[in-house]
Amino acid sequence: MSASPKRARSRRLVVMSNRVGPVRGAARAGGLAVALVEALRESGGLWCGWSGRVADAVSDRPNLGEADGIRLATLDLSVAEHEDYYNGFCNRCLWPLFHFRIGLTAFERHYYEAYRRVNARFAHAFAPLLRADDLVWVHDYHLIHCGQELRAQGCRQALGFYLHIPFPSREVLLTLPNNDQLVQALFAYDVLGFQTARDVERFLDHVANECGAQVSGDRVTAYGRSVRVGAFPVGIDVAGFERLAHGGEGLRQWRRLREQLAGRQLIVGVDRLDYTKGLAERFQSYALLLETHPEARGRIEYMQIAPPSRGEVPEYAAIRAELEGLAGRINGRYAELDWIPLHYINRAYSRSALAGIYRASHIGLVTPLRDGMNLVAKEYVAAQDPADPGVLVLSRFAGAAWQMKAALIVNPYDQVAVAEALQTARDLPLEERRNRHAELLRGLREYDLARWREDFLAVLREAPAARAAA
Repeated sequence: MSASPKRARSRRLVVMSNRVGPVRGAARAGGLAVALVEALRESGGLWCGWSGRVADAVSDRPNLGEADGIRLATLDLSVAEHEDYYNGFCNRCLWPLFHFRIGLTAFERHYYEAYRRVNARFAHAFAPLLRADDLVWVHDYHLIHCGQELRAQGCRQALGFYLHIPFPSREVLLTLPNNDQLVQALFAYDVLGFQTARDVERFLDHVANECGAQVSGDRVTAYGRSVRVGAFPVGIDVAGFERLAHGGEGLRQWRRLREQLAGRQLIVGVDRLDYTKGLAERFQSYALLLETHPEARGRIEYMQIAPPSRGEVPEYAAIRAELEGLAGRINGRYAELDWIPLHYINRAYSRSALAGIYRASHIGLVTPLRDGMNLVAKEYVAAQDPADPGVLVLSRFAGAAWQMKAALIVNPYDQVAVAEALQTARDLPLEERRNRHAELLRGLREYDLARWREDFLAVLREAPAARAAA
């Protein structure tokens, strides 16, 4: 998708997301918060969304505030909304479905009704805060209907939507009751952004075959509206993460781990505790490495950091129990008095500490069963010492694999192949490690977090020409 490279400072950016992230702590939070806060600060922008609070009684009048020149508008969720909208439709329905896990999807119609109500509530509360020439950027699967509800409120501003998770194939999406209403809601926007070209292809296949849409280049027409569609892969702040890895807490963690490892190689995985991350398959692949390559025993360690999340959702309790059992069996079978093969850690670390852990490791193991992008893969590469870099082993089903061809790309369902990739990574010569890392780092710098943001906003600024159907 072509876009104007010029930055327009006169139009205010309004971001709508499920959660209003930290503003003053954006650099520590990393990821999306960094890019959005910078753009919001530049335009004197407004950030709207859920406050993170759940209350018995809630008001439809937004809580207003300001931080570092950015206006904030938030709503609390009721107990019922949190259960049915957030835990229900968002996390028990859309999340597994969009990650191709039909068997884990809870098709409850009252979940969808709550989702529609919360999207409408957000739109009703935040629409009066908009200016006529605002650029409105709605984020992720929690708020798909928000654009449609804003249009119903009479909003004619340029509206963009970005999906941070994969878009499912047509056959998968069709299993969702009301899938037609969900897809139609996307046509309320002027610009639709996806992580990869493959996500765009799946979206276009669905709307062309199920909605009768007309596709012409990056413009798609259906339901009386024409929208622009493109792939905008999320990047990272490369220089910022490099600094984290080589100073302060990152440097201390690197020194500490190198001393503890005493020459042993470290495999590191960092993932939110989630069934989409392929952690059980990853543990089993590591066990297979130890079984088939006994020479690795005592010479390699695997550290998996997996902070728990969404504890109210039953599927998350199940994956946690499964992983604890696997970790116990692997350590029980292979551990020695002076060596523990698997360190399974259920707590979060700061980004600076993680940067040092990445830098100290010989292998970064990133093998989700399905992922929109996966920024851990990119942060792992940015943290490495170019003179002696580690090796990235990356799932072909992570969006990052489309950009990071110099990683060792694996099928996470093939445990033998993953085990062999780990063995290959252990023995990879220094020159090849340097060459692979240099290629990966070039890609990260070419399409970083700032470019992701600016590419999308440049297209959104052109949106008025795309509002009416052709």
